[in-house]
This record gives sequence, C-alpha cells and structure tokens, in this order.
Amino acid sequence: MKQPSSGADSTVFRFFLEISAIAQASDKLIDRALPHELKRAHFLVLDHLARDEANPTLLELARAMQVTKGAITNTMQRLEARGFVTVVPDEYDGRSKRAKLTGLGQIVRDDALRAVAPDILELAKTISAPDMIEALPLLERIRKYLDVDIK
Repeated sequence: MKQPSSGADSTVFRFFLEISAIAQASDKLIDRALPHELKRAHFLVLDHLARDEANPTLLELARAMQVTKGAITNTMQRLEARGFVTVVPDEYDGRSKRAKLTGLGQIVRDDALRAVAPDILELAKTISAPDMIEALPLLERIRKYLDVDIK
C-alpha cells in the first residue's frame, strides 16, 4: 500500500518539476537559436572552454559537462573536425589530452551567445535582474548538491 505524501514531499516534488520544466524549455530555446549547425552540447563545450583558461583535460571536461569520457571524446572530435577546438597531449602526462578553443571556436561561441541573447533579454523584461541575482545562490547550491562525477 502506498504511503500518502506529506505537503512537504509534494512541495519538494513540485520544486524539482519546475526546475525540470525550466531546463527543458531553456534547452529548446537555445537549440532553436544556435547558429552554425551547433548542437547544445557543442555550444556548452565551447562556452566552457571560453571561460576556462586552464585548457582542461578531456576527463576534467567530461566531469564538468557531466558526461562520460567517451561522450566528450566524440564531441571533441566533431568540434575539432570543424576547427573549433584543438586537442593536444598534456605536456606533463602523455596519457592525458587537453582541449583548447581555437580563434574560430571563440567566434562561433560568441555568435551563439549573440543568437541566444534576444530570447534571454526578452525573459529579462519579465523577471528583473535583482530577482535573478537573488535566485542565483539557491540555484548554485542546488547544482552543487546535484553535481556528480560520471565515470
């Protein structure tokens, strides 16, 4: 026999359903806007590399993207074939490879940000910057709690 759920359980469930719905809708918004035949996964990698000056290893990148090393290797091969990234052996550990954004990759990432910007700015007309800023610490705590290493 099923246990009846408490109001608190229902609230937590609704909370995560809202987060899920926001994630799906924002994914759709980004997918629709991306130029250069980019997939969302490609854009996310380009964006991560644009913000990470350390040129992460593929394993570090896989962890950051929460995907398997095989998945990031496949994504990197596709991005490298298009000239958006370079993958080079780590100078200290020959078994590891490091990813670096190319000049073309930076241009494509910037184009993608500009393409998504109108939709984001439209949202900002509905939800104020102070409200977004206030929500950020909570969203960051949730993300950090949910972050898991995928091996």
